[in-house]
Order: sequence, then C-alpha cells, then structure tokens
Amino acid sequence: MLQVCLNGARNAADSAAIPLSPAALADAARQAVAAGAAEVHVHPKTPCGKDSLSPRVVGPALEAIRAVVDVPVGVTTGAWAEPDPARRVERINAWTELPDYASVNWHEPGADSVAAALLERGIGIEAGLWSGTDAAARFARSPLAPRVLRILVEALDPDATTARRTAHELLAEVAGAGHDRPVLLHGMNDGAWTVLRLAGELGLDTRIGLEDTLRLPDDRPADSSAQLVLAAKEFAGILPAG
Repeated sequence: MLQVCLNGARNAADSAAIPLSPAALADAARQAVAAGAAEVHVHPKTPCGKDSLSPRVVGPALEAIRAVVDVPVGVTTGAWAEPDPARRVERINAWTELPDYASVNWHEPGADSVAAALLERGIGIEAGLWSGTDAAARFARSPLAPRVLRILVEALDPDATTARRTAHELLAEVAGAGHDRPVLLHGMNDGAWTVLRLAGELGLDTRIGLEDTLRLPDDRPADSSAQLVLAAKEFAGILPAG
C-alpha cells in the first residue's frame, strides 16, 4: 500500500507546492489518488499555515478531500499542533468530521491518552515510532499497542548514506516488541527515497509526498505529491493499492 502525505508541518516557505487550504488539499489529494495513492495523510492548517487540531480546521479539510476522493483519509495529532495533551484530547473529542485514522507520535507526552480518545471515537491509530527517540520502547509497554491500525516506522535520518541502516535498526526494535500489527515504513528528506526502496524490497506499506521530501529521486524539485507518487511507483515497483 502506498500512502500519500500531502503537506506535513511544512508551509509555503518550504515550497510553493505545499497545499495549505482545504481546496488546495482536496486538489492535491485528487491528483495523488489518480496517480496511484491508496490513502491520504494530511495536516489541516489554519489560514496562516499552522497545523491545527481545531474542529473548525480539521472538519473543512476532511470534507473538501472526501468530496473528491474515496479512499481512507488520516490526520496528524502532533504535539506541535497542540502542545498540551489534555487540550489535544479535548480537540479530538470536539471533532465533528472524523478522519478514518490519525497518527499518534508515541514519544510525545500524552500519547496513550490521545490514542485512547481516538479509539473511543472509532478512529484508527497509526502509531508513529520515530528513530532517535524512545518511542518504540514506550509503545512496547503500552496497553493500547495491540489495538492500533498500524505502526509507522519513521526512519527520520536525513542522510541518504545512513538512512537504510537507521531503518533496519528501528524495524528490528519494533519486531522485538512482539506486537503483530501491520508496518508502514517511510523516511524523510534526503533519506526518503533510500527508505522507500527498502520498504519495496521488504514488501512493506510505505508513503511518499511533500511531507516526506520535496525532491524527486533524481534530485529535481517536486511539483506535487502526485508527481512523487508516480516516481515512487517506478522507483520501488510499488503497486497503486495494497
């Protein structure tokens, strides 16, 4: 399965191609799904381009995307969007338009309470386990681990020469935890394509989009997440759907 991540915490200062408004997100999602993405991951943003968990921001983004694509759509619950864990839970409980799933970064304070709030509302959980953090160990101890939709193995090493090793080490740590949940492996920035190729070799779900990298495998700037999806399918032999 190939997921597209449309924007991440990036904004227009990173690239003019980053979609910010609900209309821009919907157009980017439509193009990416047409290119072969089987799921959409998005960071809903305020008019000034900041990630937000407010129902007044999340709702319109989800509604716009769902009006043009018929695939699962997920959102972030990153602490940068709402630093206070209790407030993060309040935001989730106030959502009127529900995503199909949401990512929870397990190294962040309050991860278990955020995950519990999502489960209570029937929202799937992507357990984000970042390299360079204690997320895998914390997730291994979580009573909610068996209930997550999937594990995001996030090899965030930006160095293309070491990202593959970082990914292998994190995958081994996740395997050692003994939780039999599907794995989605992805990288970031200069390491994104190296890790995506590894995911293809291992037969794992993966993702690509302007959140993960702004550049194509040949180092040209990407014009859109759809262009990255097309490149991913060719680069690693990834099929449109899983």
